[in-house]
Amino acid sequence: MLALIRTIDLALYLYWWIIIASAIFSWLYAFNVVNPRNQFVGAVGNMLFRLTEPALRPIRRFMPDLGGIDVSPIVLLLIIFFIRQLLWETIAPLVI
Repeated sequence: MLALIRTIDLALYLYWWIIIASAIFSWLYAFNVVNPRNQFVGAVGNMLFRLTEPALRPIRRFMPDLGGIDVSPIVLLLIIFFIRQLLWETIAPLVI
C-alpha cells in the first residue's frame, strides 16, 4: 500500500512541475520571447496545453475574471499540495 502512495505522490510531483512549465511557457509565448512559428516550440506548447488544460478548465469555470490574469495554475498547485499533504500526513501513517 505504501508503494501505491509513493507512486501517487510521484505522479502529483511530476504534474506539479508540468503545471509550472506550462505557466512559464505561456508567459514566454505571450511576451514573444519564444518563436511561435518554430515547429518544436509549437509541439512543446501543444503538449503542455493538452496535459494541463483538462485540470485547469474546471477551475477556470469557477474563478472570477481578474482582468486577464489567470490564477488557475496557482489554485491547482494548492490543490496538489493539499492532496500530497493529505497522503503523507493522514493516509500514510494509517498504512505504516
